[in-house]
Amino acid sequence: MECFFVTDLHGASEKYKKLFRQIEKDKPQVVFIGGDLLAHGFFNKDSASADFITDVLTQGCRKLKSQLGSAYPHIFIIMGNDDPKSEEPLLLKYDEEGLWHYCNERKIELDAFTVFGYCYVPPSPFLLKDWERFDISRFVDIGCVPPTEGYHSTKFSLTEVENATIAEDLANLTQDCDLSKSVFLFHAPPYDTGLDRAALDGKSIDYAPLDVHVGSIAIRRFIEEKQPLITLHGHVHESFQLTGIWKQNLGRTTCLSAVGLGKPLILIKFNPENPSAAQRLSI
Repeated sequence: MECFFVTDLHGASEKYKKLFRQIEKDKPQVVFIGGDLLAHGFFNKDSASADFITDVLTQGCRKLKSQLGSAYPHIFIIMGNDDPKSEEPLLLKYDEEGLWHYCNERKIELDAFTVFGYCYVPPSPFLLKDWERFDISRFVDIGCVPPTEGYHSTKFSLTEVENATIAEDLANLTQDCDLSKSVFLFHAPPYDTGLDRAALDGKSIDYAPLDVHVGSIAIRRFIEEKQPLITLHGHVHESFQLTGIWKQNLGRTTCLSAVGLGKPLILIKFNPENPSAAQRLSI
């Protein structure tokens, strides 16, 4: 089963076009898209179109489906912390049309494997808080804004935001599931790995040094304890350039990241039967 994984395309039409061309060429059975689908500055209509999902993502998938017919892949998709939740109904609408599987906080069976999606990230310095959660407690790193502050694009329960954590969400999502044949589509990477390294070296606020690792402690603990087969991550764009690491094992789990900087499309190809043979392409 050949799988593609991309993430953090941020509304770059050329990257989406490259992805669609590669899908048409290679005909993978499964495609994972790991969030931050839309452009930075979504609320600035000069820099991002409110119709991007319909005009680019949906039309591209419809064209592929027409061209490939029965060879059209299963597409699993989540949002990321830069994507406003107000656009989620569109993803759900086209899920019902059969263009993709919107899998945030869902469990979906795929042949012998089970796919889980989870798009929340720990508190960040950014102000859109639709997809941010406290990590394992209400502690917030220096320089970050709590998810109870900032902006939300939809109505939300302050009590829920105050009390929810990534750790609790993952426990509720998986419960007693056997995860030995599971693929997790995360947006955030696990904490203190080669996949979550930010360019914060030597930086401080009020003389307090900033942590250069910005991933999720809850996600790391979850992986180490539950040992899913494969986990997919994005979010920290500069991590690969700083560490040279895009594939890392945590116990029996293979963790893959498809982030990158600049114009190339970063595409991870993998087979869940042999995740150690995954490839990273720059297109």
